[in-house]
Amino acid sequence: MAISQSLLINKSASFQEPLHGSMQKSASKGMKSAFLCHSHKDEAIVKGLIVLFQEAEIDIYIDWKDHTMPDVPNVETAKKIQQKIKTCDFFFFLASLNSKVSRWCPWEIGYADSNKRNIYIISTSDGRDTYGNEYLQLYPRIDQGLIETREVLAIFEAGAKKGQLLSVDALS
Repeated sequence: MAISQSLLINKSASFQEPLHGSMQKSASKGMKSAFLCHSHKDEAIVKGLIVLFQEAEIDIYIDWKDHTMPDVPNVETAKKIQQKIKTCDFFFFLASLNSKVSRWCPWEIGYADSNKRNIYIISTSDGRDTYGNEYLQLYPRIDQGLIETREVLAIFEAGAKKGQLLSVDALS
């Protein structure tokens, strides 16, 4: 089942701005990192995802939080994104209506596909539609699920109906 965007928006209420350089600090603590491919228009759901992944001890790289990025996207932006995709442990694609029509998101996943193995799709639902293009079904996904009566994030191999609880070990 896709992750409810309303759940992510609710989770975003507990979002706290990470300190500058948090990825370096996280690496020194042994945390894994993930590049989050997303639309900048999805800021509220991105903040909710950050909270969920912090709980799983995964540090998320968000390009619009990177103060070294150019103010206006250009070739330097593309080079920095390529470098971050290569250096992060995982690549997460946040599937939403906004990422579906983004110019950057298809390019980023294409680049990641040619350079990484650890690609995961995070499909979302806004209550009317579930987002995730056909080609995204090639990759494992991170979805919302139930364990007993608790909603959790789980990892599913491509096409699988049964998954396992989200953890750094399960992603590797």
